[in-house]
Amino acid sequence: MSILQKLVLASGSPRRIELLQQAGIEPDRVLPADVDETPQRAEHPRSLAKRLSKDKAEKALASLKNEEDYAPAFILAADTVVAVGRRILPKAETIDDAINCLGLLSGRSHRVYSGVCLITPGGKLRQRLVETRVRFKRLPREEIDAYVASGEWRGKAGGYAVQGLAGSFVVKLVGSYTNVVGLPLYESVALLSGEGFKAHKNWHVARP
Repeated sequence: MSILQKLVLASGSPRRIELLQQAGIEPDRVLPADVDETPQRAEHPRSLAKRLSKDKAEKALASLKNEEDYAPAFILAADTVVAVGRRILPKAETIDDAINCLGLLSGRSHRVYSGVCLITPGGKLRQRLVETRVRFKRLPREEIDAYVASGEWRGKAGGYAVQGLAGSFVVKLVGSYTNVVGLPLYESVALLSGEGFKAHKNWHVARP
């Protein structure tokens, strides 16, 4: 007798949902986990990404404890951090945030870190940290202004969305592209599969 597996995604990010769907995985429930994302004093960007992904997964687990249907679920959480050196860039919420981020990234290399955390139905916690190096071309002020006018930057780590207009800023990308979008697919699917989740069960109905 097969056991019905359920997957809870501890994120409300449309990008993360779309990336899982791209891999043929449909979350049974989307449960955004609201945690304080303020970096701790002298915290390294990679440590922040790991800590926040763990916090999100554990918060989702706690909120599901009284729900019989989802208490034994797989819980997947992720957090993405954009950094120049040790400087952590914010999730841009204002026009000034976006302009400052893009000005800092212009003509420079930066790193994108994603922490991925999985809590299994048995309570095991597994984590991965993924790092991608990205280099932007030099951005003239008029191009920054045009991008800011698009609104694509809003709520995005580092003030840009690589899967949109900002893809034209990228001179070089070394590592996982899906990591920069917000969820490294290889590592996420590997975590799930490694713990017995049937990640490929829907591939026979995949759209061409």
